[in-house]
Amino acid sequence: MSSSQPIRVLNVAEKPSVAKAVATILSRGQLHTREGRSRYNKIFEFNYTVRNQQCQMLVTSVTGHLMEIDFEDRYRKWHSCDPVDLYHAQIKKFVPEDKLDIKRTLEEEARWCQWLVLWLDCDREGENIAYEVVEVCSAVNSRLNIWRARFSALIERDIHEAVQNLARPNKFLAEAVDARQEIDLRIGASFTRFQTMLLRDAFVLDFAGEERNMILSYGPCQFPTLGFIVERYWEIQAHEPEEFWMINCSHTSEEGTAKFGWMRGHMFDYTCAVIIYEMCVQEPIATVTKVRDQQKNKYPPHPLNTIELEKRASRYFRMSSEHTMKVAEELYMSGFISYPRTETDGFSERTDLRAIVQEQRGHPTWGMYAQQLLDPGVGLWRNPVSGGHDDKAHPPIHPTKFSAGESGWSQDHRRLYELVVRHFLACVSQPAIGAETTVEIDIAGEQFSASGRVIIAKNYLDVYPYESWGGSMIPKYSFGEQFTPTALTLDSGVTRPPPLLSESDLLSCMDKAGIGTDATMHDHIKKLLDRFYATKDANTHFSPTNLGEALVMGYDDMGYELWKPYLRSQMENDMREVSVGRKSKSQVLDSCLQQMKACFLDARVNKAKLLEGMGIFFDRSSRRGGDEQQVGGGVVGPCGICHESDMVLKRKPDGNFMVGCSGYPQCRNVVWLPGSISEATVTTQVCNSCTPGPFLRIQFKFRSIEIPPNYNANHLGCVGGCDETLKELIEICGTGSRNPPANIPGLVKIIIPVSAARGRGGHTSSSTSAQRGSTRQGVCTHCRQTSHSSNDCPSQVSRSQSVPPQRRNTQNGETSIACSTCGTMCGLRTANTETNRGRKFYSCQSRVCKFFVYAKLFLSADMGCYVCFMDIFQKTGHTWLSFKIIGSKKRRGNKKSNLRWEDSMGNNSGGSGANNSSSRSTSNPRSNPRGRGGHGRSGGRRGQSTTDTTFVSATGDPVSRRCFNCGDPSHFANVCPNR
Repeated sequence: MSSSQPIRVLNVAEKPSVAKAVATILSRGQLHTREGRSRYNKIFEFNYTVRNQQCQMLVTSVTGHLMEIDFEDRYRKWHSCDPVDLYHAQIKKFVPEDKLDIKRTLEEEARWCQWLVLWLDCDREGENIAYEVVEVCSAVNSRLNIWRARFSALIERDIHEAVQNLARPNKFLAEAVDARQEIDLRIGASFTRFQTMLLRDAFVLDFAGEERNMILSYGPCQFPTLGFIVERYWEIQAHEPEEFWMINCSHTSEEGTAKFGWMRGHMFDYTCAVIIYEMCVQEPIATVTKVRDQQKNKYPPHPLNTIELEKRASRYFRMSSEHTMKVAEELYMSGFISYPRTETDGFSERTDLRAIVQEQRGHPTWGMYAQQLLDPGVGLWRNPVSGGHDDKAHPPIHPTKFSAGESGWSQDHRRLYELVVRHFLACVSQPAIGAETTVEIDIAGEQFSASGRVIIAKNYLDVYPYESWGGSMIPKYSFGEQFTPTALTLDSGVTRPPPLLSESDLLSCMDKAGIGTDATMHDHIKKLLDRFYATKDANTHFSPTNLGEALVMGYDDMGYELWKPYLRSQMENDMREVSVGRKSKSQVLDSCLQQMKACFLDARVNKAKLLEGMGIFFDRSSRRGGDEQQVGGGVVGPCGICHESDMVLKRKPDGNFMVGCSGYPQCRNVVWLPGSISEATVTTQVCNSCTPGPFLRIQFKFRSIEIPPNYNANHLGCVGGCDETLKELIEICGTGSRNPPANIPGLVKIIIPVSAARGRGGHTSSSTSAQRGSTRQGVCTHCRQTSHSSNDCPSQVSRSQSVPPQRRNTQNGETSIACSTCGTMCGLRTANTETNRGRKFYSCQSRVCKFFVYAKLFLSADMGCYVCFMDIFQKTGHTWLSFKIIGSKKRRGNKKSNLRWEDSMGNNSGGSGANNSSSRSTSNPRSNPRGRGGHGRSGGRRGQSTTDTTFVSATGDPVSRRCFNCGDPSHFANVCPNR
């Protein structure tokens, strides 16, 4: 390379600040500055030697991407073409108007240079910008010798090493970015134009200022990111709190207090929990069955990469990912930290880690810790462990220059620099060491455990205050030791939904699914907020807006998971294949665009789903956009309340159907449909019975498992009021989320006569009371009077008394049942529907009666399940009893008590009589287990007949009911006034 004549070298950096830093380091301050065509991108000149070659260095810069891509002019206007044409329309890559001065500077300087050295960031985007510079400079000087400088920090060591070890640029990395840009342009433009023109003028969107200029954008990364937020929000909305019970034990001695947790965790069955609790109360002596002492280590974090930096800054300082990257970029350009965009979380063997630590010895806060790390006698040093990620471009984020705090730094600059330094010092430190003791005890066959921890050596925790390792001391116990618990209580709790996604959680979801890159994730999150698709609270938790939820719901109803991460994740995998040369750019473009074009065509065919989704949250607009259409087939008939708008078939957010007035919220007329409907479509058939009309009939498809077997799963019905089948199914199945107890998977339904129900020791009255309290509050369903219940209605007494009781014939081990309407013995049949095939049920022989009962009411006890009363629905001479299968989650410890419970239920189901009184007292713990009023902690059900109740242990022996604290038989210890 040596030559007598100096060669002229054009050096191009990615930002003006980087160009100035590189020039200052290489020239050691001896440089000349002159203006370029752009007043922001100056030119620095100085002499330098590269590999014994004298060079005249010229250093200038661009400002990010020099070029951008867009469609040819005839495709750029929104109404100039069909959006589907954008998948094959011609595109061009060009220098925009605001960067033409930078282009002219490069052209003028490149004409007289022999070398071009690219100082762009060492990632895919930087490589792509490098080739944009190459394209501009090579167009005016094809003889340029092109080199790439690779560095990770703007410090002397890295910059001098980079210029002495120049390499060639990587074309594969640049092509991967070209492919991503083109895919995002075509997909984003087509879907954005489609949904904006379809929805913007069709609905009143008054939250974003000028509606006519609002853009309802779609992005291949943006929508999956929104999907994570909406999906978590739906999980929270769908959560139904469920009460559970747990036994807590504590023991206090002179050495302290140990709190023992029930090793079963908790139980959802109140009766089983009470039985087990009473067993423990009767034999409260605790025996120590295991004592385990062991050393535990808490390991320091892996070296810091971009995603972890964003997550930890959000978790520790409530800084947004966008702001975190902005501050990190400024610290990097000032030379205080290494390049902040890196996927690598492991240092190479060539990195001098001790030299980095040595620079921090003078800090007033952590300088002493850094000194201890370098002292071999202390033994605090530990080589950092890699997290398994390496982008082959940059090392993990680490401090590159000492600072005790610069005068121009904000609080966020100080906090982020401190986090980077402390994280680095922690990852080269020994783990924290603790001594942990675990004690297990046995009380009446039930296992409990407690643990305590003592920190022996904090090690890395001394310098990393963001993490803690709490623990508490417990008394010393020995194997076989026995003691009486200080407290033994039965406590209740309620299941809670998961929390909203925090920014740290959202970044983790995106990282795991491969949505975006470490350099772009924060941009996708920011777009959601800018587009009014999501909001973020002060605790960095995200919630979808109505607009965001409506769009996701619309695409979800289409059946295409455009809001799921799978498609984008596959695209990102293809980009990685291009970046390493295993796939070509054209190959990836063809496959991705062909797949997304098919999705776009299907979405346009099913655009009525988007309109329906938006209609749930927004009012219709009086404007009529060119692409706006009424939902195909959605209008059922005129509204009989406002007489101005139409009644439209809609799907609610919970998936259930309704028919509501399109004039909402001015008119709130609505028809709630059965919650068991899976599909509903408005037909062209007119109902001739309903007036005023016309009303169009609706083709319904019901979920067979949620309706009685004598109802057809496919039903052509009318919502005008003439359809008796719909009325009956609403009464049986409820209307979805408006009547939760009647629309829960796993319900078993049975018809029995009212008189027979009355003979069951009050099951009907208690259950019916629960139902009345939650629906009509004591109004008789027959005569609409409030002075009596439906069961005691004078107009129904004669009929109910004439109804023959349900009869059981136990000969040959079989049971026969009489119809509650006509008294005819029912025949045993086998269901042949798809969902109930092979299921046995009794059905009246008469075609007029609709009486039926499932023959197999109780499940095998080996499954750990049993049946309990849940709710009652009244139906002219019949009572619909809904039963819920409890224990299908294989909860531990229910099996023994369920065997006993099933026997009681089996005896009780045979009819009335005094012989069943004891069974009734133990097998009807609550008439409505989902209710919150029937078994309050201070009374309710337990206030009735407390003294004559008998509990049975797992062995079958009776257990007297009394308080463990005071001995009073009127209550349990967990509600004892002396507790």
